[in-house]
Amino acid sequence: MTTRIRSFQELSTREIYDILQLRSEVFVVEQDCVYQDIDGHDEAAFHLTFYEGKVLAAYSRILPANAYFDELSIGRVIVKSSFRSQKLGHKLMKESIDFAQKKYPNQDIVISAQQYLIKFYESHAFKIEGEGYLEDDIPHIKMRLKY
Repeated sequence: MTTRIRSFQELSTREIYDILQLRSEVFVVEQDCVYQDIDGHDEAAFHLTFYEGKVLAAYSRILPANAYFDELSIGRVIVKSSFRSQKLGHKLMKESIDFAQKKYPNQDIVISAQQYLIKFYESHAFKIEGEGYLEDDIPHIKMRLKY
């Protein structure tokens, strides 16, 4: 498994295509949710990718404070269905958190978590903040990892 963290400007055309394809595959098709995935925030983000050969197996994006939320954030956390049995989600979150804390020290990390994944994010020390809400008709909750 090859892990890379790159700014948007450092991504190749192939990597951008792979990222958008995987995000569409899971967030739009698999979750049956029509929404605007290309949201204008990718250019400000760092993109964490896990490739198995030429296949994008997992992905997340790390956004600095004031790029999406007021705080540093991690989003679009995703693992291709054929790789989910390998516990890549935990490795992906660990690497995302480690990078975020190294690149942006002394900052809390905020996420907009799908509510069915609360226990997953709690296992990475995130805590629920506030009340749940619908985002694109999917129940979400704000969670925070305190520095």
